[in-house]
This record gives sequence, C-alpha cells and structure tokens, in this order.
Amino acid sequence: MEVLAQTRVVLWEGGSLWLVDAARFDGETRSTDFHAHHAIQVTLSLGGTFRLVAEDEASTTADTVVAADGLHRFEAEGRIALLFVEPESRLGRGLAARHISGTLSELAPSPVLAAELEAFRTSDWRAPDSEIIAWGRRLVGVLAADERAEIPDYRVRKVIAWVNERLDRTLSLADAVPVAGLSSSRLRHLFVEQTGLPFKTYVLWLRLSRAVAIVATGSPLTAAAHEAGFSDSAHLSRTFRRMFGVAPTALQMLT
Repeated sequence: MEVLAQTRVVLWEGGSLWLVDAARFDGETRSTDFHAHHAIQVTLSLGGTFRLVAEDEASTTADTVVAADGLHRFEAEGRIALLFVEPESRLGRGLAARHISGTLSELAPSPVLAAELEAFRTSDWRAPDSEIIAWGRRLVGVLAADERAEIPDYRVRKVIAWVNERLDRTLSLADAVPVAGLSSSRLRHLFVEQTGLPFKTYVLWLRLSRAVAIVATGSPLTAAAHEAGFSDSAHLSRTFRRMFGVAPTALQMLT
C-alpha cells in the first residue's frame, strides 16, 4: 500500500498529538474513508491544507474540532496537526463545552492559538517526545481555557483505570462489576451515560489507543496487536481503519 503520510505520534494521559505531512499523488489529494473515533479531534494547519466533511454537515477547511464519535471524512495535503483529546477528561469536557456545537465546529480566530501554531510550523518534528507533549498540552489548555467541567462518575473512572491495566486480557462488563460496586444493569447504563459508548466498544477504543502508542515507538503491528489485546494484526488493522479511516500501513511513523 502507498504511504499517504509521514506521521509523528506522541501520547500522554488524556490526549495525543499526531503531526502529519500528507503526500499528494498524481495531482490528487487523498481522502480517508468515513470513520468515527471516540476522541475529540482538533484539526490544525501547520502550513498545509485540509478539508473535513461530516455525513450530516457541510465541509469545512478552517481549523476545526470534530466531536467525539462524530462520523467524518478527511483529506489533507502538507503539514497539519491532529490533536486528540479524551472526552472523559476534565480538559476534554471543557474543550467540548467551549467549542463543540455539532459534528464539525470551526474554531474562532485566537491570537494565542495562532502564536502557538506559528511557533511550531518551523519546529523540528523529531524533537524529543517531552517537547512535543508539552506543546500538545499547551494547545489543549489554550482550547479549553478556563472552562470548568465535571469529570465522569468516580465508579466509571475506576473501571476505566482497571481496564487500562488489563488490556492484554479478555474483558467483559461482568468482570468490571465488582470494581464499580454496582449491579451489571446499573453499570451498563452508567457507563454509556458517562462515556457515550457501551463497555465493549470503549474497551476496543482503549485497545486501539494502546496499539497506536506501541506502533508509534517503531514496533511492528503484530507486536502492538498482541500487547494491546487484539487477536492478531488483521484485527488491529480493521479496527484502525474503521476508527481512523485509513490502514495503519498507509502511515509512515516517524520515531
């Protein structure tokens, strides 16, 4: 498969930053398939151009926030940044409250955000992870500003932390019941209410996030699949494509 983009991925608790340099083939800009992922996606130009299209909304070419679980398609050329923020985090909830009004929400012009982006356009994408993570965290802070938001119910947070420690194992809602201290039916309802996803789907998202972190270090797909609890690399590839709209082999990871 052709490499569609060179990509540097750094992750931290509650978020990740994907620096993408998208290629152009035969005079055409390539597009992802329609897809949806659980993270809030902030799409920012670093000198390149992009276009986002939602199933039920008009396209946008401005710096844009994609709502968590929002179905969308994406095409790009040149350098862009994709900032992913977990919607359950306090900053994620603050960002959503401040900026999201539909599947696609254009960011209002901001001198502070413009200054951050301008400073990073000429930066070395092979800088240490710590430097890029610090920049990503600053971006989230700028976008969430002082918006205060409640975090999820503590029992749901306990379950999420418990799952993150066991992603290489088979997990079910029944396994999580003693952790939450709730009945199965109550936990099922509360989990969807607080995260927007059924338990099984949320676990799959956490597995994919773990696999992306492993692949970003240069590990092969097979190793990432097993460490993140996928049955094999084919299962990981299918999930990656469904949630990000491209096959993982279409991205050349920079480490």
